[in-house]
Amino acid sequence: MTMTMPKIFVPGGSPDDARRAEAAGVDGVFVGDHVTFYGSGSDGLMKLAPIAAVTSKLALQTCVYLLALRHPTPVALQAAMLDQLSGGRLVMGIGIGGEDPNEWWACGVDPKTRARRTDEGMQILRSLWTQEETTFDGKYYQLNAVRMRPKPHRPSGVTMQVGGRSDAALQRAARYGDGWTGIWVSVRRFVEAGERIAEFAEKAGRGDVRFTRGMQVWMGVDADKAQAREKVAGSMQAFYKIPFEGFEKWTPYGTPAEVAEFIAPYVEAGCEHFNFVMADAPEAILERSLTVREELRKLCR
Repeated sequence: MTMTMPKIFVPGGSPDDARRAEAAGVDGVFVGDHVTFYGSGSDGLMKLAPIAAVTSKLALQTCVYLLALRHPTPVALQAAMLDQLSGGRLVMGIGIGGEDPNEWWACGVDPKTRARRTDEGMQILRSLWTQEETTFDGKYYQLNAVRMRPKPHRPSGVTMQVGGRSDAALQRAARYGDGWTGIWVSVRRFVEAGERIAEFAEKAGRGDVRFTRGMQVWMGVDADKAQAREKVAGSMQAFYKIPFEGFEKWTPYGTPAEVAEFIAPYVEAGCEHFNFVMADAPEAILERSLTVREELRKLCR
């Protein structure tokens, strides 16, 4: 099959891990974001700041940043400063999460309001990044003639990718974002997502925007398929507190060639980037990501 090779992102570990990823020719790194997810947290923007300082080419992606846990005004400033530091390499992947409701209550946010707060927050980010003055009168956020500098490195602001599976996420991407990153969706749903985004964008008066689409994929990579499954299943169950069987049909595992064959149809359907999620040490993740990338490259020729 003839396909355009997608960009490959690996998890953003330490600054040294990021240096190795850049030297190996990986396209970018991505980081998660939580305040207290079942008791653990990692701030996405803070995680990327030292990586930005020691790299020069890697795209830097949050996937996904829980915007509704914070007020959008300080987030806009933090993101703009990070984009300036990195020379325009920041990609804000934004989502609504919600698997642990206590995380939201711990931040004083009713989890039932997280979708609407995210919609309002994305509009405020875009305005603060691109306009000299922002006034906004929403249900959750109100701004009156707010000015903010520095602006992001790019005049158009920081790229915003919406993460999620639902039609609501697709609508959010179409109305307020620049693209979409799917997770746990079939190839059929991936194709449908592109069509739905185009429909929603046309209705929102953004029919001329070119939206990118990507996928975040948990995977188990090992010469022994049973061992590959065991690793990815154990990691996902420990993280999400949900049996692996609920994720298995969307989760490739096996040799690098088998994993590449699983994800290749998404590339054929227009996937422009993959975030590879693996349950391994950073050095092993990079090595296995590179082998999957090479197998995928063979299929794209």
